[in-house]
Amino acid sequence: MGARCSKFSLCWWPSHLKSNLHNLSDNDDDGKRDENDPRGGFSEYSLDQLRVATSGFSPDNIVSEHGEKAPNVVYRGMLEDDRLVAVKRFNKSAWPDSRQFLDEARAVGQLRSERLANLVGCCCEGEERLLVAEFMPNETLSKHLFHWEAQPMKWAMRLRVALYLAQALEYCSSKERALYHDLNAYRILFDQEANPRLSCFGLMKNSRDGRSYSTNLAFTPPEYLRTGRITPESVVYSFGTLLLGLLSGKHIPPSHALDLIRGKNFLLLMDSCLESHFSNDDGTELVRLASRCLQYEPRERPNVKLLVTALTPLQKETSVPSNVLMGIPDRSLSSKETVSLTPFGDACSRRDLTAIHEILEKIGYKDDEDVANEVIHHFYFSLN
Repeated sequence: MGARCSKFSLCWWPSHLKSNLHNLSDNDDDGKRDENDPRGGFSEYSLDQLRVATSGFSPDNIVSEHGEKAPNVVYRGMLEDDRLVAVKRFNKSAWPDSRQFLDEARAVGQLRSERLANLVGCCCEGEERLLVAEFMPNETLSKHLFHWEAQPMKWAMRLRVALYLAQALEYCSSKERALYHDLNAYRILFDQEANPRLSCFGLMKNSRDGRSYSTNLAFTPPEYLRTGRITPESVVYSFGTLLLGLLSGKHIPPSHALDLIRGKNFLLLMDSCLESHFSNDDGTELVRLASRCLQYEPRERPNVKLLVTALTPLQKETSVPSNVLMGIPDRSLSSKETVSLTPFGDACSRRDLTAIHEILEKIGYKDDEDVANEVIHHFYFSLN
């Protein structure tokens, strides 16, 4: 009989001790990673699993909604392994072809980058279509740039957002996923360390042949208005609109911005909150890059590799963590913010060996004394 976390109703366990318990389990004979473990890659979930993860798709867990008549809704959820995820539930008409949905999800699910909020799973049952991605707890670029409360985004952080986004797009392009649908400030999310990541959801090409651009027409690539389709160059145009937002802290239509740039009045573009916090040379370089991205002719725009090359030397305060620049606590330092501790977990967190032993005896591990002693033995020596 092996020691099993489920018997403890264990909500928290130090990672080194958790692995020791896993090795003791009689359910793990060969030591191989479970192919259905989302931490190991991409998984296909049942609707019931995701219903449990989101507390029955509770309105309290809604993170965002998109679409007026039949919204696609994103929920915060927690999987069986206590992993926080974002679950996007599409409206019934979004993906009528189940095979295309699965093919797209599996392809995007192969991508893995620290610059992406990665896709870890999906669900396709009947008419239901859901995507499961890593959960990003620190809001969107739109929130921090346009609707900030405590402090405006610092210049160094704005430059970092631009570079990380360019790197995300370059990575996707290198994996033959160059098309990104409706790139905007809501698609850029901040992880536990407040590093910006690009949402994987925009990489899904839906069943309407890419005709899915919901941004205000004033911010839409001109070729999309002509053809209804996006290209890699269209993504660069959208990147240019984001550069305008990072420069100004406002939603400025590209046509208006280009008029200011041509009139050499680019300082009028700059966010007044940044006054004296950036050099004119840096501001000029970023404005020039935005202008190139916003060229009317797609062939005159730079590619994503050139964006990374141009943005890398502009970076400031590179040794300062993103959460410090953003004024956000580093949530990765504590799991207690999202998971409450059982008495056993609390005893482990306090490193109270006496309490741990008493709890093991109380729940029936007296007959399994060798296992209990081994657990405590591992725990004791891991602390010394």
